Amino acid sequence: MSAASETRAALSPRSADARGPVAIVDIGSNSVRLVVYEGQVRNAATLQNEKSICGIGRDMVTTGRLHAEGCAAALEALARFRMICDGLKVDLREAVATAAARDASNGAEFITRAERAWGSPIRVLAGEDEARIAAEGVLAGIPDASGLAADLGGGSLDMVTVKGGRTGDASTLPFGPLRLMDQSRNDPDRARDIVDKGLKNFSGLSAQSLYAVGGIWRSFARVDMEEHHYPLHVLQQYTIPRGRALRLCKVLAGLSRESVRKIKVVSKRRAESLPYGAVVLERLLLAGDIRDVVISAYGLREGLFYALLPSEERARDPLLEFARGANERLARVPQHAREMFDWTRPLFEDENLELRRVREASANFSDIGWRRHPDNRAGGTFNQVLTAPFSGADHRARALIATSIFHRYSGDEDFARDLAVAGLLDKDDERRALRLGLAWRFAFSLSASAAGELGHYRLRLTPAKVVLEVPAKREAIASEPVQKRLGALAEAMDKRGEILVG
Repeated sequence: MSAASETRAALSPRSADARGPVAIVDIGSNSVRLVVYEGQVRNAATLQNEKSICGIGRDMVTTGRLHAEGCAAALEALARFRMICDGLKVDLREAVATAAARDASNGAEFITRAERAWGSPIRVLAGEDEARIAAEGVLAGIPDASGLAADLGGGSLDMVTVKGGRTGDASTLPFGPLRLMDQSRNDPDRARDIVDKGLKNFSGLSAQSLYAVGGIWRSFARVDMEEHHYPLHVLQQYTIPRGRALRLCKVLAGLSRESVRKIKVVSKRRAESLPYGAVVLERLLLAGDIRDVVISAYGLREGLFYALLPSEERARDPLLEFARGANERLARVPQHAREMFDWTRPLFEDENLELRRVREASANFSDIGWRRHPDNRAGGTFNQVLTAPFSGADHRARALIATSIFHRYSGDEDFARDLAVAGLLDKDDERRALRLGLAWRFAFSLSASAAGELGHYRLRLTPAKVVLEVPAKREAIASEPVQKRLGALAEAMDKRGEILVG
């Protein structure tokens, strides 16, 4: 059994019995967090997601003990989380504690009190287990991740190589911002020296991408988004090129707490630790051959949940599972999306596997806006898809899918400038999004979303034409609206439209 499989097995002893909500609690050095998932499915929605910034690991290097006020706040948060879970009828509850509780002299005492407050056992994770579970979380959200998954908590930096859907060697280093502030006596230059010494013998830094996990690095990404007026405010798979990341690290590492507090996209409770998170990221980038920083909103909690899933659920595609679920909940006739996806295949014979995923996701989103006001269908559904909480797609794929849905409702109108996703799509992407949207628009004009209707007609492509074959007894369907939409689709594909009746 692989190390990852052993981790999943150890963490999921009751998974087969759980049918209702699942609660995950993560007691970190800086925060205590609760996530309640609706059930054990690949793309489970969250019923509750909240955190309490407690700082139990503050001053731990100096004192060797957990911070008393932080512990009191953590116990209060755990008691609240217990009541929330009771109210939501949560049977399966998993709670873990990480670096601070693991290393402090009074860690065991705190865990005993925490278990009373939470009402269930709390697992204190070993450093390598913590690292590997966070990396499993990265893979849950980015199945094709290839590089180094790095989870920066308040007390530790946990790193694992990821490739081909598997985790590799795991390491943990004591470089969490709370610990670094204590070790360096709030001196960023001294903190740099501490990190450099620790990384000197670490061999896992020759990686294409660094998958950054943790609240500190999410705050870092928000600053970069704000600075560059990035149009898509979704952190999952937000990518920062190496040079730009290094420049921002240098700026943030040199700021005082008061200066960071003035950055509106950074929470006040992150202001103190963000410069030290920037120091750690800077030293990582300089120590290794890392091309870019990819933000993973999925980490330890998602890895714990992923470990609880049955193997068949873990194997599912997260993008397509979300899109299919949206279709089932929101479309007029969910079966129509599946039929339409198959029926339009002759138009897209050149697509690779990734573009096929994009087309299938787009088909499943194609009717979710039917209840919207007509004036808001194109723009409103575009934004709904663009910012939907799915994983398994980078920002280019998000923009392509969302833009195709804009065209499904708007036709071949120019994409509204105030909805433009600048820089994410090239001309080929824009053309593909238009073709997808017009293909769905044409299909709906034939079927009105009714199941089984598209099967009466045949769609095929020739070198010069998009051809619709219509049985003679159904000739009435080939009226002006269908002719118009076929013409628009054919033009987008640089061909002519033709309807053959017979």
